[in-house]
Amino acid sequence: MKLTVTPEALDWFKREFDLEPGRGIEFFGKAYGSTQVHDGFSVGMSVDQPENPIAKEEIDGMLFFAEEEDDWFFKGYDLTVDYNKELDEPKYIFTEN
Repeated sequence: MKLTVTPEALDWFKREFDLEPGRGIEFFGKAYGSTQVHDGFSVGMSVDQPENPIAKEEIDGMLFFAEEEDDWFFKGYDLTVDYNKELDEPKYIFTEN
């Protein structure tokens, strides 16, 4: 899995989160909702510290990651985190890898 955060999404995260050193934004699969590739599951996010990341990206001092325990959700896909200006929130784009 490759994790990409667009510059627009990065700006949103910088406005919304003040992260302590060593902590980052974790993306994970959660019940309810849907994505373009999952029915009944959507992308959740939380502030946490990586333990066993399957993907990790640090941009301008901000850490983004997904953990091994969520491999079932991301398996076979790369995730791009973009920004939805109308809703003022991240949007998630899955592409097969």
